[in-house]
Formats: sequence, structure tokens, C-alpha cells
Amino acid sequence: MLSTRSLFTEIYHNDEAYQLFCSIAAGGEDQGGWENERITALTRDPVLAPKIARHGADERKHGRIFTQLLNKRGLPKVDVPAEADYCMLLERQGVGLSHERLNSAVPLAEREIITYLVHSRVTEQRAAEQMRQLVRVYGDNPDLGRAMRMISADEDDHLAYCHEELLRLVAEGHGPYIRHTLETSARGEIRTHRDVGLAVTTRMARILGWSRWQLAVVTAGVHALYLYDRAFGWRRMVTLRMPRRRNALGTPAPPHVEHEVL
Repeated sequence: MLSTRSLFTEIYHNDEAYQLFCSIAAGGEDQGGWENERITALTRDPVLAPKIARHGADERKHGRIFTQLLNKRGLPKVDVPAEADYCMLLERQGVGLSHERLNSAVPLAEREIITYLVHSRVTEQRAAEQMRQLVRVYGDNPDLGRAMRMISADEDDHLAYCHEELLRLVAEGHGPYIRHTLETSARGEIRTHRDVGLAVTTRMARILGWSRWQLAVVTAGVHALYLYDRAFGWRRMVTLRMPRRRNALGTPAPPHVEHEVL
């Protein structure tokens, strides 16, 4: 019987599937790290900039963790297929700031900072949920458990930071623009998540030798989640609540902490 746990277990025990899984994860985290580094450089707010830098440092750390997980198995990273490149596909959907903008030297305007924070709030919702799922699946795994728990805790902090900063900006009068941008970004993310899910499913089916019915079941699951998110689930991506943990990214990232979990 197919289940989330059985699917991830199958991926873990197959070198090629595990290599693709970790490479996609590492690539996405590295891309997020670069984006936050560029946003830090273009941010004039002396209070917000260090938090963005911390966010970027965490994403870089996550990328190194997934790369080291591959190294432990003697596996090199592989190129991320274009159809599974979540970050670039989000940009094509108009979510977040473009690479062209981030590569410029012009400081970000206030609305561009809001666009960045909204993009992070929506994508960190997905990331936090996915990492909690991986903790449930791999939490007892001696190779992966501690790493998954560390990354999951970081993603929860990133989500808390986005809520807090956006609520601060709502209080400053930016509520209508934030609400509009959240809803637009959520719709784009939901479509992108579906497209990436279908692309990865097709690749994994080939690698793992799934039968037609197995592929059909997993594909149906991806479509079902998309339909749920489009009809109801998008609301969890656009609501803002003050987090229990305040100032979650208010301290510098500890150096080389990933070595403690592998």
C-alpha cells in the first residue's frame, strides 16, 4: 500500500532517487540563500537587514546539510531538472523579486521589501509543512533524523519572522497591498508546487521502476493536494498571526552548526 512513509523510505533506499531528492533540496536552499544575500545587500533598514542575512545564512546551511548527506553516501550532487526548479518556476509565476532586480545595485523600495517578505511567508509555509512531514518520516533515522529536526526548527523560525515583520508593516498602513500580494503569491506558489510535484513524481517513477498504477496513484495525490489548496488551503498561506516566538531571527547564525547533526 502506498503511503508517504513508504514512498520516502523507497527513495531513501535507492541511491539514484536519494541523490535526486537531496540535490533538489540542496539546490533550492542554496538559491534561497543567494536571494536573501542579495536582498540583504539592497536593504537600507538597519534592523531588518541582519534578520534577512540570518535567513540567508540558514538557507546556505541547509544546502550544505543536504550536500553532506549525499557525501556520506558517496554520491555527488546532480543538476536540478528545469521542470523541478521551484525557485525559478516561482519567478516565472511572478512570485517574489526577479533575479534581474536582485542583480542590480539599486536599493529596494519599501514595497519591494514587502514583496520579498510575502514571498518568504508563502514559501516558508510550504517549507515548514514539508519539513515536519520529513521529521515524521525520518525522525528516527540515524542518518537523517537530527538534520531534519534542525532544518524543521529553522523553517518554523523563518515563518515566525515573516509573520512578525508583515504584521509590523500592516500596522504601518500597508495592509491592503500586503493582502493583495499574499493572495497573488499564494496562487502562484500553489500552481508551482503542483508542477514541481508532477515533474519529480515522473522522475522518481522512472528511477524506482513504479508500475503504471503506482504512478497514477501518486500523480492523483499531487492533483488532489493542488485542488484542495486552490479551493481551501490557500487561506493558511495568507493569514497573519503574531508568533509565539518573537524576534526569531534576531541573533546571528551560529557558524558551522550543521557539522553537529551529521
